[in-house]
Amino acid sequence: MAKVEIYTTMICPYCFRAKRLLDERQVQYEEIDVMCDSKRRAEMVQRAGGRTSVPQIFINGKHVGGSDDLYALDRAGGLAPMLAQPAAE
Repeated sequence: MAKVEIYTTMICPYCFRAKRLLDERQVQYEEIDVMCDSKRRAEMVQRAGGRTSVPQIFINGKHVGGSDDLYALDRAGGLAPMLAQPAAE
């Protein structure tokens, strides 16, 4: 099973939307709340190539992007194969 990480804040509707899709696909994910954690937010920005908005989603360490990117990946048929890949140990 793939390792999925999603950087979020508690008040972000796009975060809820992205998590809803992952929940519908029965994907386990690590949620990292960056609302009050400047160190984790800086980590997110660095990993996401400068993107500062939430959510920022990573699958097996690969940056997928935000909520719209996740939905586009799913519509294009690319999400399921990524999720099927085992996480690197």
